[in-house]
Amino acid sequence: MAPDLNPLTSPVGIGTAEAPSRVLFGPHETNLARGRAISERHVAYYQRRAAGGAGVVVTEEASVHESDWPYERAPLASECATGWRDVAQACGRHGTVVLAALGHAGGQGTSHWSQRELWAPGRVPEVNTREVPKEMEDPDIEAVIAGFARAAAAAMDAGCHGVEINAGQYSLARQFLSGLTNTRGDVWGEDRTLFLRRVLSEVRSAIGGDAVLGLRLSCDELAPWAGITPEQAPGLAAELVLGHPGADRAARGAPDGAGPGGVGGNGGTPQVDVLTVVRGSIYSAGATRPDGHTEEGFNRDLAAAVADAVHGASGGRTLVVAQGSIVEPAMAAEVLTGSRVGAVEMTRALIADSELVSKVRSAHPERVRPCVLCNQMCAVRDNRNPIVSCVVDPFSGHETAEWIPGDPAAIRREVTVVGGGPAGMEAARVAATLGHSVRLRERSGNVGGRLSVVAAQPGRHRFAKFARWLEAECRRLGVELLTGSEVAPPDVGDPRNVVFATGGRPGERTYSVTPAAVVVDAEEVLADPDAVPEGDVLVWDPIGGPTGVAVAEVLSGVGERTVHLATQDYIVGNELARSGDLGPANARLAGSGVVMHRRRMLRKVRKTDAVLADRFSEATEEVAVRWVVDCGHRLPEDSLAATLRESSGHPVAVAGDAIAPRTVAEAVLEGRRRALEID
Repeated sequence: MAPDLNPLTSPVGIGTAEAPSRVLFGPHETNLARGRAISERHVAYYQRRAAGGAGVVVTEEASVHESDWPYERAPLASECATGWRDVAQACGRHGTVVLAALGHAGGQGTSHWSQRELWAPGRVPEVNTREVPKEMEDPDIEAVIAGFARAAAAAMDAGCHGVEINAGQYSLARQFLSGLTNTRGDVWGEDRTLFLRRVLSEVRSAIGGDAVLGLRLSCDELAPWAGITPEQAPGLAAELVLGHPGADRAARGAPDGAGPGGVGGNGGTPQVDVLTVVRGSIYSAGATRPDGHTEEGFNRDLAAAVADAVHGASGGRTLVVAQGSIVEPAMAAEVLTGSRVGAVEMTRALIADSELVSKVRSAHPERVRPCVLCNQMCAVRDNRNPIVSCVVDPFSGHETAEWIPGDPAAIRREVTVVGGGPAGMEAARVAATLGHSVRLRERSGNVGGRLSVVAAQPGRHRFAKFARWLEAECRRLGVELLTGSEVAPPDVGDPRNVVFATGGRPGERTYSVTPAAVVVDAEEVLADPDAVPEGDVLVWDPIGGPTGVAVAEVLSGVGERTVHLATQDYIVGNELARSGDLGPANARLAGSGVVMHRRRMLRKVRKTDAVLADRFSEATEEVAVRWVVDCGHRLPEDSLAATLRESSGHPVAVAGDAIAPRTVAEAVLEGRRRALEID
């Protein structure tokens, strides 16, 4: 029986406001700012989610004090008034509740942009930059508290429904709460909740009783030796919601009048209207938004426990939001019906499909474009300064630059797409939405292409769901899918109406291979791990991306063999730092017994060994293996397009790996663009 998704789309009260659905689009780094101001790009980005049915939009966090500049395009509250106003107006037309996220990253940041010291409760070095922050003095603390109040008042003046205070992963407020970072001996250390309680109190005074006050709270720092733990979190949350110490007694059901100020088990008057439960700390940077290696809905039990405590303390007047890789509507509805949790944060799901709520509301949840939990395009806090986007919807974040058609094409054409991978299927899907008659021809027996290879990698199984979604959408739109269909130049018709998405092929080898030596392409291993040769193996990964790590993981779990992995980098899986899986990946490899060879170049493959050379000294070592897996670069399979271009004299449309082998994100984007260009 299909799950009941109605709880997801029902309205919910948040303080004195009412949201049209129980789905929250949470605060996250976007790099959409102009300077340090909320920009027109933000407005279009948030408006698209509001139009798609999001009940609450929380804008990108703005720093409340000039001492805080955690990443280059981080908004600064004093420069955000105009942007907040525009977001509030754009989203307000859809009834969406808009909250301005406010915070201070404290000691979790860098001085690269501010050119001044970091501020923190104590002198705990920043994990990534190794900077030692200044221990804040009383005037510094008071200045930041006042900054929260000023920023909150400015957000209300701009037309927001309220504000959300960040005490989550990257936050000074959490650093004051935690024994990991607050070792002070003064009043701010004796009562670690004092700083955040003062912030909440001053903000409430600044915005008034009718505005929405939200709190994002880390309820598990994953550091039980000194951090906030799941056992402590319910009481801590109840205390903060009511605004004074001891409120956790109400959460535990103390008799009426037994708690401070007469607060008892029937609940007191909360100062926090909405509380979002997150996890993570200074030592667990990827824990708040992990990739597909982490179980979906990982915070469900923790959110339910906190919701029970907060319900007891507030008498049910504070809305608790669950967060944590909740990307499926069915799971979101289950969370809402199985606990006192009142709303769910589905940020990545809404980046993947801005119309998620609308599709659920119209009884078409199967049409929701799935988030694949890869963090490949939506995690942007790095030195490349990429704009937030999405592998499965590359227009996300680019709403002001990319053309999203609303009407059918002026001239209906017969379109042929050659290749059934992600680029080809997206090209066919978009062309069909424009009203063209579309035929897709794939030479193998199945559509999906490299999506099936990606989906075979540990932690990336949701790419198979995306492949099924693309196929289902193509069929729904009437695309004729022809598998096992070889294509020759005379078969394609008018080259102006053809999109070539013929993928890639293995690249040129940069090492020698002696007779009888065995070298296997990574795709062959992932396609059928049980059919690989026997014996010890070397995985050669000159790219440092997810494929090499995945192949090593897969092979370490198949048969009795020693798996070696060689990389030219200092760290195995170097590129995984962008998705947050670098540390976890190395831990998994070490735990599975993979032998790692760093700073090495593969020079020769022989029948019984492989020769590696130090990247700098050229000193060689011989690794005894029976075969090698090449996870190196690929080349375009563009021969058919080139032949047609030469024979017809016309330019031809090429997309994805057939242009230059890269990732699924570029394949989907270019498939979409080629389809739009037909019109």
